[in-house]
Amino acid sequence: MAADKVIAGGLPTSFLDTLLVRARALRATAAVSALGVFAVRIGAAGFAYGAQVLMARMMGGAEYGIFATIWVWIAILGHTATFGLSQGACRFLPADQATGRLDSVRGFLFGGALVSLGGGLALSLGGLAVAFPQGGLLAGPYGTPIFVAAVVVPLFAFQDYLEGVARSQGWPLLAIAPPYLLRQALIMLAMIGAVLAGAPAEAWVAIACTLAATGLAAAVQAGLLLARLRRHLPAGPRHYRWRLWLTACLPIAAGDLAASAFGFVDVVILGFLAAPEAVGLYFAATRIQQFVAFVHYAASATTAQRLAAARARGDEAGLAHLVRMQARWTFLATAGVGLAIVAVSPLLLGLFGEGFRASLPVLAILVAGSVAASLFGPAEDVLTMLGGERLCAGVTLAMLVLAAGLCLALVPWLGVVGAAIAVALATTLRGLILALGARSLHGLSTPVVGFPQRSAAR
Repeated sequence: MAADKVIAGGLPTSFLDTLLVRARALRATAAVSALGVFAVRIGAAGFAYGAQVLMARMMGGAEYGIFATIWVWIAILGHTATFGLSQGACRFLPADQATGRLDSVRGFLFGGALVSLGGGLALSLGGLAVAFPQGGLLAGPYGTPIFVAAVVVPLFAFQDYLEGVARSQGWPLLAIAPPYLLRQALIMLAMIGAVLAGAPAEAWVAIACTLAATGLAAAVQAGLLLARLRRHLPAGPRHYRWRLWLTACLPIAAGDLAASAFGFVDVVILGFLAAPEAVGLYFAATRIQQFVAFVHYAASATTAQRLAAARARGDEAGLAHLVRMQARWTFLATAGVGLAIVAVSPLLLGLFGEGFRASLPVLAILVAGSVAASLFGPAEDVLTMLGGERLCAGVTLAMLVLAAGLCLALVPWLGVVGAAIAVALATTLRGLILALGARSLHGLSTPVVGFPQRSAAR
């Protein structure tokens, strides 16, 4: 065998080539990709927290309250306006690419973008039509922010769709960095610049800054995504399979909407049953608990589309292995991050103010619920990507109703701790039922331990 060539540093080129190949393989693994996504989400959480503090200090309590309310509705309507096509991209695009149906891939990419923009515009106009008869709403302090927000919603929906497309191609950082890092940074910079230029520190100015930031961030993301897609997807005809796509994506959209409601149902009910100070304590705990939830998001963002691709290739052994690996590492990471969060929680809660350390039990219960739910593995991803989205949506909606009912029963008795217990129990039970559904429909055992394999009912 010929001797390896030696470079100036004294190392053979074959050795360096081997290292380079292994480094590239390591970078492409789901675990490393998930770690990168988690790091970006942590950074984005810091940006979001900084933006909220900045907005609150600049605008004052009343104007910031208007801004926060409008922003929540922008997020709800924007996520809804894609009609599940954002998540559906992770299911259909990898499967079509694995089987060579590139005309369907091109149809989904183009059609999904149009539907997201059109759906956002339709929901904005529908919202204005509902608000218009209530003259006091549009004539009051919410009026101008609502009109500006109506323009933001289609752009938000379009960027949500772009995130799903990027995730479907295994480009998680391109999926999440523009909406969660770039957009947040631009909102802060735009607000600072507007106020320094003489604009009033009011809610409508903040929403206008959000409009500019969302438009610019979406344009950057669309440009980068289109450039990468052109390198991997040749030009050609488009084929639209709307009945197939929407039959799967509409239940996914309903499930996503119900799942997102878990993030605020307890806070909403506390707003009716508890004093504002208690709601503030609870809300602070939920903001910190979100760091634990980012683990599941990171794992899903890098692995969900691989489930669909493996099933499309007929690689059932690889699919089962991928599910086992995702379950194991997601649980370990969730437990590790959860323990770390609880350990430093006195410091984190103290940043909100001296009295906020009283919400430590609430934070501990919420973290325990997240860790317990992670024991049941990626059952939600299995049902969403492989078939079973209606079951997933139905279970999620049922658990949302259960969480609301438990909150109504436990809050008068236990206060904010009761709300935390309600959400933790509903979240854990949802994980168990989804795991049973994944095993029944697809023969895949998603929990970290338990549930013997069985043949999929296909």
